[in-house]
Amino acid sequence: MKCKNCNQSSCIKKGKRNGEQRYYCKNCQCSFQLKYTYKAYNSNTNELIRSLLKEGCGIRSISRIVNISSKTVLSRLLRISNQIKSPYFNKLGCKFEVDEMWTYINNKDNFTWITYAIERETKHVIDFFVGSKSKENIKPLINKLLLLQTTKIYTDRLNIYPPLIPKEVHKRFQYCTNRIERMNLNLRTHIKRLSRKTICFSKNKIYLEAHLKIYFWG
Repeated sequence: MKCKNCNQSSCIKKGKRNGEQRYYCKNCQCSFQLKYTYKAYNSNTNELIRSLLKEGCGIRSISRIVNISSKTVLSRLLRISNQIKSPYFNKLGCKFEVDEMWTYINNKDNFTWITYAIERETKHVIDFFVGSKSKENIKPLINKLLLLQTTKIYTDRLNIYPPLIPKEVHKRFQYCTNRIERMNLNLRTHIKRLSRKTICFSKNKIYLEAHLKIYFWG
């Protein structure tokens, strides 16, 4: 018997649970069963949750579809996002678009903003943050773009950007952020917690950030 965790042939039988034989691995000290009655233990559960999160399903919808509890879906959401790291982008001389979109956290009187940057040609998301539209919050994102020796940074007419972006690379006019505005529409469509005029919103900032990581880079 090979261990499901370390794939070593060092397993022995160790009791039963609900009539199912359990095994113990001497190598990694992991206990497991060959079959589980609770769906959350299926090997494809995380991948299914990841796909449903990207296709506009809310937490309770996923809970009903996969037949697991909503608390398990939330814990798996965090676990999946913790395994995702922001891709290392090192291409120099690119053009970027930066924009913000509003949403709620905890209740619909508590506004917050998602600010992010995309590479104009590939629409690759460079980085994002969730929080108020302040110079202190936006500056690290802009600095990250400037380190890539950008040729142009396109933004809307928000008055925070001019002090942060050098005039020679900063562009602001009516249609300069078309690509990222279209990305905003994709986010509203594909992430249930960002849909307008619904009862859906994030109860905690960490779940919103985790969901965005999975959508952008997962």
